[in-house]
Amino acid sequence: MLWETEPVRPLDRRLLHYASAARRFLLIGALLGFAQTVVVIAFAWLLTRAITLAVAGERLSEIVPTLAALAGAIVLRSVLIWLLEVSANRGAALVKSQLRARVMATLAARGPDWVASRQSARLSTVATTGLDALDNYFARYLPQLLLTMIATPILITVMLWQDLASGLTVIIVIPLIPIFMILIGRATQTVQQEQWQALQRLSTSFLDVVGGLGTLKIYGRERRQFVLLRSITEQYRARTMKVLRVSFLSGFVLELAASLSVAIIAVSIGLRLIDGSLLLGVGLFVLLLAPEAFLPVRQVGAQFHSAADGLAAAEELFTILDDDMVLNDTAPTVPKADATAAPADQLGSGTGGLLLAGVTVRRGDTVVIDQLHAHFAFGKLSVLRGVSGVGKSTLVAALLGFVPMSGEVTLGGVAVVSGATRPWLAWAGQRPGLFRGTVAENVALGAAAADPRVITQSLDWAGAADVSPATVLGVNGDGLSGGQAQRVTAARAIYRALVTDCPVVILDEPSSALDVEAEARLLAGLRRLADQGRVVIVVSHRPAVVAAADHVIELLELTHV
Repeated sequence: MLWETEPVRPLDRRLLHYASAARRFLLIGALLGFAQTVVVIAFAWLLTRAITLAVAGERLSEIVPTLAALAGAIVLRSVLIWLLEVSANRGAALVKSQLRARVMATLAARGPDWVASRQSARLSTVATTGLDALDNYFARYLPQLLLTMIATPILITVMLWQDLASGLTVIIVIPLIPIFMILIGRATQTVQQEQWQALQRLSTSFLDVVGGLGTLKIYGRERRQFVLLRSITEQYRARTMKVLRVSFLSGFVLELAASLSVAIIAVSIGLRLIDGSLLLGVGLFVLLLAPEAFLPVRQVGAQFHSAADGLAAAEELFTILDDDMVLNDTAPTVPKADATAAPADQLGSGTGGLLLAGVTVRRGDTVVIDQLHAHFAFGKLSVLRGVSGVGKSTLVAALLGFVPMSGEVTLGGVAVVSGATRPWLAWAGQRPGLFRGTVAENVALGAAAADPRVITQSLDWAGAADVSPATVLGVNGDGLSGGQAQRVTAARAIYRALVTDCPVVILDEPSSALDVEAEARLLAGLRRLADQGRVVIVVSHRPAVVAAADHVIELLELTHV
């Protein structure tokens, strides 16, 4: 089901759909809100009783029990407010964790092809700053919305029961506040969306400048980017001040409307107390409840502005999550072959190697690979080559499960079923993809119990024996040369193959940045992998790699009309 056309509502059901913690949070909030409402009524009644007893001239001993109960009600209300705040903050943290996990899982399911087609700064802003902006939505706005839905009807009912005129006044006046909220909310959402877009532009521009700072410096164009960033920052500052201005003005309007409404009730009660048509106890009780009836509605309006950032980010978030066809669009559509599909640990146990029969790969409406028939044998080093743009990396992406394909794929005579996971496959891409940490941590890639011996062996087979596993890398693998980073990436694939016994290893241009000696060491390591009975596929056009291959598959360029 697609939800993309739906705007974010005050209580958006998509949050309940994607984050189960939100349901528990709403249930706990509703129970605490109901308890708080009961305590508010008890507080008003006890305070009214204490005042009427004092006015009637009762002795202090008669008033003390009421005062003690009143103090208990005050303490209980404080505890309930604290519990509601704790529940809201914990609920917000849980919901953010679940949504962030869903976003990361969705991005992984869509694959690098889809991610590369989007602005990385935009995606990272949504997954970090955007989700953090939901704190106010869950911790401030939703609790007040729940309290409004629960407390206001109950308080109005009690007021109607005690004093029909005051209850009717609240019923007539209170809809004016939501009307003001709707009008103001639309204006707020408009300026908030503009502010969010300005933040996205600022994030994207800053990331682009940082990424290309070296090139800009060499060509003497860094000053132009400085002026551009200053302009975007100024736009963001102006948008932020506009949001604050609208928030303050709307808060003033809501407070004024609520204050005038309570004043109308107070004047009505005062006049009837003077002419004796209303008892002091009833009038005071209703007068104490009137502000409490308006308070949740006022707070919803006030908190809506602090939650507007989260609402704007949530809309961006849902554009990533709302497509139920994600897996269908990204996973390869590989029909089962005649053989029955087997578990991952049985793949590669047969004979025949990796067989592609009639495989077609598309990118959008363009056919990149058409009816490919190829056989990659166990125990052989196979090379996949072709001119640039012929579809070598696209075929690899399809085998990885990131690009849709059709046809039959079997491994050891067993059909490879469609799906995003590839437990039978180890892979190293063209980009190193290294992260901050030691070389050993990059090679093991988060393994719970990394084997130091296998890490050293993997680096040796990748031709990176000169790189110490204890070497600490900076962001994006800073600290290694291009060739070293490429060999560490190859070592990562070799480590996975050795530890998990993957029957297939694919490396995409693993020696493009290597010298002759380093390339020879890498090829020797890949030969050892093949000698263990694995399918080893290298995407390359380097003469030394082609010469070392047991089998070469040439991809031919298609002619598109």
